[in-house]
Amino acid sequence: MKPEDLKELAAMLKRRLDTIADADLREREPKRQLALLQEVSESIAAFHARHRGAIPPRLNHFLENCSFQKALEWAEAELAKGGA
Repeated sequence: MKPEDLKELAAMLKRRLDTIADADLREREPKRQLALLQEVSESIAAFHARHRGAIPPRLNHFLENCSFQKALEWAEAELAKGGA
C-alpha cells in the first residue's frame, strides 16, 4: 500500500472519529452530523473496496470489522515508521 493511500485513509478515519466526537454539532444539527458521518463512512467503504488487494491483513481486519480507531492507530504507526 502506497504511503499516499495510507495518508488518504488516515484522513478519512480521523474525519469520521472527529465527526462522531463533535458534541456541539450533535446538539445543534443532529441530521447534519448523521449526513456527514454517512458521507465519510461511505468514503471509507469505497476506499476499502478499491484497495482491497493492497491493504495489509491487519488493517483489512480492522476495516472489515469497523474498528476505525484501531485502523487509524495502525495507519499512523505505519506512517510514522515511514512504511505502508
